[in-house]
Amino acid sequence: MGAGNNTASARSQIATFIARFTPEVASEFRTVRAHLRKLFPRGYELVYDNYNAFGCGYSTTLLNSGVLVSVVAYPRWVSLFFFDGRSLADPQGLLQGTGARVRSIRLRPVSLVKSGAVSALLRQAIAAHKSELASAPALSTRIKSIVAKQLPRRPA
Repeated sequence: MGAGNNTASARSQIATFIARFTPEVASEFRTVRAHLRKLFPRGYELVYDNYNAFGCGYSTTLLNSGVLVSVVAYPRWVSLFFFDGRSLADPQGLLQGTGARVRSIRLRPVSLVKSGAVSALLRQAIAAHKSELASAPALSTRIKSIVAKQLPRRPA
């Protein structure tokens, strides 16, 4: 199911996935995705159109286990996930969650993604994997999963 390196087909599929959300959520997702793509010039953008959300994870490998950060769209908001979030210094207390590893931030307002506090978290997440990212190829996009049965992408 993987689409190749930033092909027109992958771009078209991603645009279709994003268009299923409200214009506000779609715009927010595109903003965050563009920001993350600049921060990850190397590695893999792994795309998942899942049951309850749509997301793009930024990874050092083609494996899900290599994902460092992801942006996920839900019907009413966009969240930023840090896959090693538990280990990040978070003096502002932005990270939410109690899992063994993953922490997230609901981006309300979406401009929060470019704030100093979130930028510091992103820098930490990237710095911890600097050597793997340096040896990864130029950023390429892969469609990893599209599930047939999905919750509505817009609020009821």
